[in-house]
Amino acid sequence: MIELLSPAGDFEKLKIAIEYGADAVYAGVSHFSLRCHSGKEFDYETFNKAVKYAHNKGVKVYATVNAFPFENQLPLIESHIKKLKEIGVDAFIISTLGVLYKAKEIAPEIDIHLSTQANALSSWDYMAYRDLGVKRIIAAREATLKDLTKIKEKVPEIEIEIFVHGAMCFAYSGRCLLSAVQFGRNPNKGSCANDCRYPYVLYAENPETGKLFKLEEYKDGTYIMNAKDLCLIEHIPEIIKSGVIDSVKIEGRTKAPYYVGVVTKAYRDAIDEYIKTGKCECKKYLNEILTTKNRGLTEAYIVKRPYEKDDTQNLETSLTTGDWQVSGIVTEDGGHFMCKYKTYPGDVLEIVLPKNVKIESCENEIGKIYRENGKWLLKLNKIVTQSGKELSSVHSGNLNPIKLPCKLPYLTFLRKEDK
Repeated sequence: MIELLSPAGDFEKLKIAIEYGADAVYAGVSHFSLRCHSGKEFDYETFNKAVKYAHNKGVKVYATVNAFPFENQLPLIESHIKKLKEIGVDAFIISTLGVLYKAKEIAPEIDIHLSTQANALSSWDYMAYRDLGVKRIIAAREATLKDLTKIKEKVPEIEIEIFVHGAMCFAYSGRCLLSAVQFGRNPNKGSCANDCRYPYVLYAENPETGKLFKLEEYKDGTYIMNAKDLCLIEHIPEIIKSGVIDSVKIEGRTKAPYYVGVVTKAYRDAIDEYIKTGKCECKKYLNEILTTKNRGLTEAYIVKRPYEKDDTQNLETSLTTGDWQVSGIVTEDGGHFMCKYKTYPGDVLEIVLPKNVKIESCENEIGKIYRENGKWLLKLNKIVTQSGKELSSVHSGNLNPIKLPCKLPYLTFLRKEDK
């Protein structure tokens, strides 16, 4: 059975990933992780609770220890590995040989997953890492399914994990120093400033005269390094059919909770449909994914080599775009939601449910929940806070839980199309 692996940038996202169908999640305490500056993620106390929560749900947790440490950080990373061992994570995600060696010494009982940043591309790489005790390799982004099939034939003992969705780095296997040059922030120590997303102005210089000529494709600059987002939802059938992929991974520890839920559920449904029926109407799941913010989508290199692709860049804008807005998320008591967008009396919101839950219609003075054209909808007649105060509208800055006409499952999303 192929594993669905989802991002868990914090405790709430971990819960969402699990409720929307993930078999495993990956996360990290804010040390020695490649997301340590863009998202604070967990501290040791909350991470310990999160791991216990996941294990109680039958879900594995893989800890990211994938930064590239310098000599003066070695005592700290040794201590970090010991704490993660005590917490009881299911695997370490590691990029470097030194950290791999130390992790095997400190916690030989915990599996090692080799990070995509180690750039394992051939069966020789896989054999070498197998002999060093690696259980799983997260394939280099540049690898094709054809390559991985050949590798699996030669090194069947190694599990193979691939990214199927999320942001792409323009650099070779993510090895970029652009942020270090411009801001003194080292991407390979977890502090990428996403410089590839910025617009750049290009100049051509005449060395004899010193004259600069401005080269410009768009009025606000040229996004020469801006990659589209990866999306392999329509390739799920051939990925599973290949029989060589053990885990499919969704990028996005710093993405919004809605992204984690919707994308996880889309891939869960696509995987389940194909395994159950031998086919997948994956287009409908792609349409769900398109309700999340994105920079444009590409299949990247899983079926073609990099030099055969010409649609992996978005040269117009680095901003994530989309027509759907998340209006709210249901609180733990099930009777309220926290507003995430402007909402008014009379609004009709679509209900996005976690995996494998059922609800029923209801109607009262607060509003009604009903099914129409295959979708569950919520109409709010009035907006009433938990304390009973009626509002003319509610916006994302309002931290008062808003009453629902009847209970919905915890972590259900409410959304509307913002045309």
